Amino acid sequence: MEEKEVVLVTGGSRGIGKEIALKYAKNGYNIVLNYIIDDTDFEGITNEFKQYGAEVLWVKADVSNSEQVDEMVKKAIEKFGKIDVLVNNAGITKDTLLMRMKEEDFDRVININLKGTFLVTKAVIPYMMKQRQGRIISLASVVGVAGNAGQSNYAASKAGIIGFTKSVAKEVASRNIRVNCVAPGFIATDMTSVLSDSVKESINAQIPMKRMGTPEDVANVVYFLGSSDSSYVTGQTIHIDGGMLM
Repeated sequence: MEEKEVVLVTGGSRGIGKEIALKYAKNGYNIVLNYIIDDTDFEGITNEFKQYGAEVLWVKADVSNSEQVDEMVKKAIEKFGKIDVLVNNAGITKDTLLMRMKEEDFDRVININLKGTFLVTKAVIPYMMKQRQGRIISLASVVGVAGNAGQSNYAASKAGIIGFTKSVAKEVASRNIRVNCVAPGFIATDMTSVLSDSVKESINAQIPMKRMGTPEDVANVVYFLGSSDSSYVTGQTIHIDGGMLM
């Protein structure tokens, strides 16, 4: 029996991260789910994944803390012996105009979104190099390309992920490790569900496809980048935005 491949998804307990992990579970992967919030339906989510035959390892870790990240990766290796795919999904927002932005709100967003991507990638790369194969996909954003008023911290963190992705892709390509990122636009999640109908309509008006994306839309592309179907793709940023930034 062929050994199952393993994916580690940071921020994988809800929203887009959970949908990405579920996509991999449906395609025969075992799953390492990183989380930080204790108020999580561990049993319900685990059972959901088990119906596809996936084993699930939950690991609590703050991705901006190097010791916790190293411990998380160590636990994943102890459990499954390898990590084939890393999805850097953990991220936060602390939106406000620059004039009102507190230094700690800038630091926190950069630390979780950008430094977290750096730390987890750095912790996983040595194992992938020993395996002589691996795939890393990070969640950037269209905001990291186009900017957005009130999100200078978030935009900086996501633009940083794009530059980081290209640089690391060049460093590890010869070891058969591919590094890409995706830049979602407006995606219908818990964060957007609180918006008023008029705000949603104005958002949809900016999108050529006239709708927000779904978490599944993002998960499908992230899965493609982690699969052998994209074996000659590295250092890329794929926009998942309904044509918004064309």
